[in-house]
Amino acid sequence: MSQTASIWMVIVVAAIAANLPFLADRHLFAAVPLRHSKPLALRLAELVVLYFLVGALGLALENRLGQIAPQGWEFYAVTGALFLTLAFPGFVWRYLAKRRHG
Repeated sequence: MSQTASIWMVIVVAAIAANLPFLADRHLFAAVPLRHSKPLALRLAELVVLYFLVGALGLALENRLGQIAPQGWEFYAVTGALFLTLAFPGFVWRYLAKRRHG
């Protein structure tokens, strides 16, 4: 897989993973069924776990392409902010969009 394809794959997977906690209302990680709706705290915890899983995917792809570049705290701050930005559409859909019932 080329470097460009790897980059796009990580971006697409990150966009899907960032919105997953807000779109799967009664499922943990879209796989484990729950009896009730997830509270916001559980959604945020799920978001953190998914952030690290996407980071592990990116690290594995980077390792496959060559030597892994060392990263400082700035890298993680920026990627965390980007992941939260990618989660914004799912958050808006779950908590801010007005839905008609009936």
